[in-house]
Amino acid sequence: MPNTKTALKRMKKAEVRRQRNRHVKSQVKTAIKRFEEPLMQGDVDAAREKLLYASKIIDKASAKGVLHKNNAARKKSLLARKFNKLIAS
Repeated sequence: MPNTKTALKRMKKAEVRRQRNRHVKSQVKTAIKRFEEPLMQGDVDAAREKLLYASKIIDKASAKGVLHKNNAARKKSLLARKFNKLIAS
């Protein structure tokens, strides 16, 4: 256990941040999974809608500092490539 009030506060703040980061990362993963479902079925309209939603969630995670900006860009690029591949076929 912490010896000082400052250490106790930092411990509490770290736990709050950890919980927030877990929640946001979970939202990102869920959004990506929901995008891939219509992608596998070949539903272009639903995939487009889910792609926009997933991009929005990824951008929010990046803005909050949960994801690094390059990590967010890489995720969005991967999703866009998958979507473009669906449209091309």
